[in-house]
Amino acid sequence: MFGHWVRRTQAVVAGSLRAFVMLAAMSPAGLALAAAPPAPSVTAASTPIAAMAPSSSTVPDIALYYGRDLPVNALQSFDWVVVDPTQASLPDASLTPHTTWFARLDARDTVQTPEAFVDARVAPLWAQGYRNFLVDDGAPLVADADSDARMVARVKAVRARYADARLVLRNHLGVASSLAPELAGVLADGLRHRYDARAMIFVDTPADVQQSALDQLKALREQFHLPTFAMDYCASADVTCRRNTARALDQSGVRAFVTDPDVQTVGVGRIEVMPRKVLMVQAPGDGEPIDLTTGARDISMPLNYLGYDVQYVDVNKGPMPANVRTDRYAGIVVSIDRNVNNAGAWRRWLLARIHDGMRVAVIGQFGFPIDQQTAQVLGLERVAGTVPGSVVPSVVSKAPMIGFEIMPTPDVRDALGVRVGPTGQPLLRLKAGTYTYDMAGMLPWGGYTLNPYGVTSLAGIEQERWAIQPIDFLRQALALPPMPVPDVTTENGRRLMFVHVDGDGFASRAEFPGVDYGSMALYEQIYTKYPVPTTLSVIEGEVGAKGLYPQISPRLEEIARKMFALPNVEIGTHTFSHPFNLEQINQTTGERITGKANKEWGGDDAFSLDIPNYKFNLDREIQGSIDYINERLAPPGKKVVVLQWPGDAQAPAIALRKAWAAGVLSINGGDTIITKTNNSWTNIAPYGVEKGRLPTEFQVYAAVMDENVYTNDWLGPYYGYTRVLETFAMTDKPIRFKAVNLYYHMYSGTKVASLNALKEVYNAVLKQPVFPIFTTEYIRRVLDWRRVAVAREVSADGSATRWRVRSGADLREMRWPGEGVPVMETSDDVAGYLPGPGGLYIHMGGDAAEFSIAPKRAERTPYVDEAAGFIRDFQRTGRNLSFRFGGYYKPFVSVANAAGCRISVDGVAKGRADGAGRLRADVSGVAAKPVVMHTVGVDCE
Repeated sequence: MFGHWVRRTQAVVAGSLRAFVMLAAMSPAGLALAAAPPAPSVTAASTPIAAMAPSSSTVPDIALYYGRDLPVNALQSFDWVVVDPTQASLPDASLTPHTTWFARLDARDTVQTPEAFVDARVAPLWAQGYRNFLVDDGAPLVADADSDARMVARVKAVRARYADARLVLRNHLGVASSLAPELAGVLADGLRHRYDARAMIFVDTPADVQQSALDQLKALREQFHLPTFAMDYCASADVTCRRNTARALDQSGVRAFVTDPDVQTVGVGRIEVMPRKVLMVQAPGDGEPIDLTTGARDISMPLNYLGYDVQYVDVNKGPMPANVRTDRYAGIVVSIDRNVNNAGAWRRWLLARIHDGMRVAVIGQFGFPIDQQTAQVLGLERVAGTVPGSVVPSVVSKAPMIGFEIMPTPDVRDALGVRVGPTGQPLLRLKAGTYTYDMAGMLPWGGYTLNPYGVTSLAGIEQERWAIQPIDFLRQALALPPMPVPDVTTENGRRLMFVHVDGDGFASRAEFPGVDYGSMALYEQIYTKYPVPTTLSVIEGEVGAKGLYPQISPRLEEIARKMFALPNVEIGTHTFSHPFNLEQINQTTGERITGKANKEWGGDDAFSLDIPNYKFNLDREIQGSIDYINERLAPPGKKVVVLQWPGDAQAPAIALRKAWAAGVLSINGGDTIITKTNNSWTNIAPYGVEKGRLPTEFQVYAAVMDENVYTNDWLGPYYGYTRVLETFAMTDKPIRFKAVNLYYHMYSGTKVASLNALKEVYNAVLKQPVFPIFTTEYIRRVLDWRRVAVAREVSADGSATRWRVRSGADLREMRWPGEGVPVMETSDDVAGYLPGPGGLYIHMGGDAAEFSIAPKRAERTPYVDEAAGFIRDFQRTGRNLSFRFGGYYKPFVSVANAAGCRISVDGVAKGRADGAGRLRADVSGVAAKPVVMHTVGVDCE
């Protein structure tokens, strides 16, 4: 039901936009980071700081993964990673600059000469780009003399042919010392356990063999300074075994890695990677865009806030994914609100995942009947008796998280007929006569909240509300551990701000004297008056000679050229014909869907601008409009860098791929429009939505919606965009969910009221502590956010944690949700921190950082607490700091804890610390790419 009225609402929006673009303009009197274009209540541990100081060892952290589905994002936490080149391709090194990739070099053949071995096995891998190899002949920990001799000859042959090859030897410890000059390391496989595949059991390594191997590894470290590693095994679902085994091995002096017998787990070593994926299981209606599903529209936002990227699966389209395990998924969220086609298969799959240790949160329905056997497995009890149909249930007990935005009136017809068993805790217990049942509960495997106590639809006013506090529920149900959260709302303590403008109405006449077109009014009164980074787009079908208005195209192109020539403007396209219903694009061919379904969507005129003699073509919409702008409108040295999705903005995967192939980023969609009169977190969209499994099939949403929705689909009041200030405030405190995003259309320049609204919004926002960036820089942060790797190193006694974050080229901010601050004396590449909404914002000095969290205490280490600009090349030497710094709008940097220090910019002294021990330096900044960077130094006595 809800999806129906959402679809209708969006159709009205699209229709009103279409009408405005066509009618107003007729009056002459809108990745993957992997391949993105280059860029410009938790309590802190109380362990003593020294206990978590950086390790003095230079031994890399190693991982091995021999599966096809290479989880590059997670594995990049490790320094060295060995992959099976017969199963996976060499990852792009530019995406994982801190990880060195090794090929498992299969040396099991016993016939080949050393030279033939190099020809057959090494040369092809070298041609593929591999330069690092784990030489593996399958020998046991104690090898025989013949295999030892064969390995010596082969290692020497590889090095003779490829002097730059980096080789790690697996086992053969008895001859490793003779090969030491040829090796980069030695790995002992099965030091504590090995897996007997025939017997399907784990076998302990004999104590004397284990001790001999440890002694040999110690000698290799001490005499030859070789890194030594140990690889061991546990069952794939046994996380505790992996942790305990890794810790024991590491304490014995070797760098450990513990995985499953198939070597297809993101295992545990000195570090443990925190899984940042959540699997969202849904049952969308036929043809329902994923953007409109409850999971994407409502539940993904709190998961994003908690630091988790969402992968979607349709339970009715099967088969269900097989490799859903705790090493890469933080949990499973079930968002089902309709029948499941094969409920039995779905039940078996979910119960198997629970058996494997996956945490599950059910919001809506389980999707299968809860019979006695299923109830027992889930820790539930079937309620005996008959549901009384005429009795209004009463609340027996409810947890504080229930009734968050609304408390639905209990209705016995919603009863599933189960109660939480003794191993769980009810969250909402209701009673109808003698019939007592639980609509929500926590259990050892996770938690559930049944309709309507998840997302409640208020169909009469076309709104929704959360009946349960989703962040608290998801955190508890999925047992999400405390961790630093990658953040796209903030950088260096300042809330990010970006501006992007869709091209709709570029051809519309201004309704006041002084200028001819509203777009020209925006040029004169907004874009040249507010020197902040701005992304502007045009619809070729409005502006170009091949569009709707060839007679006025020369004047419109003149205005567009003036806009695009401004230094603070980056160029976007809003397509050729502005399709209003992107869901009408065939997911496979990219062609427009026609026929009966099209009539249901409103006929020919509803699809796009009615450009004469034009038949829809997705390549013409994307690549064609880009070529037009680059050739006709863009000044020398600039080109289109972003595609702003038009209409309903529900871009299909094929369109996302084509945008990427055209070399541009893309944005729009999401519908974030929380206001005082529609005050619900259901009106805050996630950062984006996955439309397919490829990195290039992720759609980045606008942070906040445009002025069309604040003006009743441009029917008035035309000053309505001022209400976006409510949205900015409500997505900032008490929790900062979103960056500030000024998003509007060219038709806002047509009326005095809408122009004044824009000025009011700009003036209000620029008085706030914001850090303006370009739209593409925001998009890159979201794409970076998806692949950030967070790992933890637990101290020997298990009481303290040191965090390792590898973030990508653009994202440089983490949010710590608990108490405590980074220990600056022992941190690596942490520029500073600042308390803010929802937690402590930690500023990374580069794309990789390591730090511990401890209670705040008196210290003398200076740190950046706030900066309205980019920090790059950060270095700390004792109490002294140096870094490059620059920004687009009133850039400054503030340094705290700087008593006795002075600051300089480009070698010029800018002052000493004030009485509070704070330094500040303001630098020149221009809203233009590339950003002007300055050298900042902090020198302390």
